[in-house]
Formats: sequence, C-alpha cells, structure tokens
Amino acid sequence: MNVFLAFNSRIRAFHPDHLAIVRGMAWVTLFVLLGKVSGAVKEMAVAYRYGIGAEVDGYLFVLNLVSWPLALWFGVLTMVLVPLAARMREQAPQALPRFRGELLGAALALGLLLALAAAVALPMLIASPRVGLSPAAAKSAGEAARALVLLLPLGVLSSLFSAWMLAAGLHANTLLEGVPALAIAAAVMLLDGGIAPLVWGTVAGFALHLACLALPLARRGEIARPRLGASSPAWRWFWQSFAVMLAGNAVMSLIDIVDLMFAVHVGTGAVSTLGYANRLLALMMGLGGTAVSRATLPVFARAHHGSGGRIHEVSVRWVAIMLGVGALAALAVWWLAPLAVRLVFERGAFDAASTAAVAGVLRYGALQMPFFFAALVLVSSLVARGHHRAVALGAAINLLVKLGASLLLVPALGMRGIVLSTGVMYLSSFAMLFLYARHVHKATDSH
Repeated sequence: MNVFLAFNSRIRAFHPDHLAIVRGMAWVTLFVLLGKVSGAVKEMAVAYRYGIGAEVDGYLFVLNLVSWPLALWFGVLTMVLVPLAARMREQAPQALPRFRGELLGAALALGLLLALAAAVALPMLIASPRVGLSPAAAKSAGEAARALVLLLPLGVLSSLFSAWMLAAGLHANTLLEGVPALAIAAAVMLLDGGIAPLVWGTVAGFALHLACLALPLARRGEIARPRLGASSPAWRWFWQSFAVMLAGNAVMSLIDIVDLMFAVHVGTGAVSTLGYANRLLALMMGLGGTAVSRATLPVFARAHHGSGGRIHEVSVRWVAIMLGVGALAALAVWWLAPLAVRLVFERGAFDAASTAAVAGVLRYGALQMPFFFAALVLVSSLVARGHHRAVALGAAINLLVKLGASLLLVPALGMRGIVLSTGVMYLSSFAMLFLYARHVHKATDSH
C-alpha cells in the first residue's frame, strides 16, 4: 500500500506538460499502429486482386506524383499552424475565426489550382517516352489520372483540418488517417471492373477522410465560413514561417534522391536492397517519429505562451528520454534484423542471401534512431518558439553533411555506408539543434 501511495504521489509530482506529452504519445502511438494495420489490410487486398502488373504500376505512378505536394503541404502546415494557433488563442482569440475562414478560402483555391495543373500536366507526363511507362501501364495511369486529380483539393483540405485538430490538442486525426486505406480495401474486395474500384475507392477514401475530420471540428465551432482575402494580421507571421519551413522541407526531401543516386552506383541490386531495408526502418521510425512530433509540438506551443521558460526544461528531459528509447530500439533492431527480414520478405525469389544483405543494411540504418527521435523533440521546441529559420537552416546543413558523409563512407562500406551516412547526418543535426536550443534558453534568461 505504501509503495502504491509513493508511486501515485510521484506521478502527481510530474509537471502537467510531461503528463500531457505522455498521454499524447500513448494515443498517437496507438492510432498510428491502427493506421498501419489499415494500410496493411489495404496492401493485402490490392495484392490479392491485382498482383504485380501494369494496372498497379500506372495507379501508383499517378498516386505518388499527386501525393508528393500533399505530404509537403501537410508537413509544413503542421509546423506553422500549431504554434500560430497557440499564439493567437493566448493573445488574440477574437481574431481566430476570421483567420480560419481566410485560411480555408486559401486552401480551397490552392486545391483547385493544383487539380487544374495536374489535369493538364499528368496526361503529357504519362505520354512522354522519357518517363518509360509501358503501353499498358501508361493506359492504366491515364485512366487513374482522370480521377486521382480530385485527391488534390480533398487532400489539401484534409491536411488543413488535420493541422487544426492537432493545434487543438486532439490526436484523433492520426487515427482517421487510416480511413482512406480501409475504403480502398473495401472497394477493391467488393467491386469488379478493372482498375476502377482501386481508383474510385481511393477518391472515396479521401472524401470520407475529409468528412470524418470536418465533423468534430464543426461541432467545436472551429470551421469558419471560407473567405477570400488576407486581411487577418496573422497572415504576415504565417507566410514568413511557411516560406521558411517550405524551403527547409523541400531541401530535406532531396536526401532520398541522394541515397538513390549513390545506390545506383554501388551496383546491381543495391537500389532494391536499400528499398527493402528502408521499408522496415520507415515502419519503426515513422511510428516513433509521428508519436514524438505530434505529442510534443502542441504541448510546447501552449507552454511557450503559458509558462514560458519551462519549455527548455521540459524539452531537455524529453531529449534524454528519447535518446534512451532510441538506443534501446536500435539495439533491438540490430539483434532482430535477420529474423524480421526473414519473416517479412524471405519467400520466392527473395532468398537467404537477400535476407543477409538487407539485414546488414537495416542494422546500420538503426544507428540513426536515437538521434532522430531526440532531434524531433528539439525541432518541436524550437518551432513552438518561432525559430523556423534555424530549423530550415539546419535542414540545408543536413543535406551538406549527408553528401559529405556519403562521399566518405559509401566507397568503403557500400550500401551500409549509405544508411550510416544518414546516421551521421542525424547526429550532426541533433548536436546543432541542442546547442542552438541551449543558446536560445540562455539568451532568454539573460533578458
């Protein structure tokens, strides 16, 4: 009994910010897991119905092109909108409805412009011989493109509503990200007719996702009537932060291109080996990274405009926690890598030699995990305090570090050097962000 009371008093002694992060991380982790299960169900349904062929090649070609601007938009919008909403709730809550309406109007305009641009550009791109699609895949892509352009306005609005939910401290948006996958799986398994069920199931899934996001926001009164214009005073700060974060995220997206270019020169099979390893690594890092960023950013944003100086103390403690969690995860991956690769991939043409190659790359890739998770905490704390330029500059330096490390390591280690150079990049990023965050804290204290 005394042990229980001591434990209970210990828990109550934690600062509310720590408890909020723990609760948020638990919910986000659960929701991401459920989303991954939904994605796995969808992949199984598509594989069962279509297998590997021209229809899926054409569909994925168009879907990947359409998804890229949506992913960039959501990533940047989240980093900008969450701290901005916290700032406005604290300083000018009466100005929020007008800004919401104008931002919704801008999102509608952006989505329509992207859809029109895609409707014009995609057919020309699909027909271009430089793209290299087979005639059957090109035909499938052309059919898919006519419907998948609708994903652009739907995705732009869904990203905006997801960011608003995160800004309000709601994590249900993470759970709702599995809705499109379930809709696709249902359409593919229940309907016949070539690629049409896959394509229109995707459109229906995005539309259902948008509706599921809009309903809780509407109940809370956080969806304003769309307005055209930018009269809200929040726009000046929004555009400054948005432009900086857009540049930083665009630079970071080039890292995958760097890996691809180096892998091509390693030799035959290198690109596929890297791809298989990255799929497993992305599963684990995506799960942890999403939980860390989405749980910490709203808390840090509220803390900055509430308790002020505590944000550094809270973030440093969570940096230490995530370094430890990341180290344990890296050790587990190093130990279990051969077994994981064997269970997931080893069948058919994927033999024991392939397992050994992919497991070796996966082990070296896992070394980046502690610094990746800890750096995400620091990014959230800096973005919450408005230091977007420092984060964007860090992204540019990351690309240079990645290039330099790859030039040194790939000739000696081959494929393992590619993923190890990413670990060097995240170690460098963590060190820079930590030193800068400490500098910001000291400068704040001195004032």
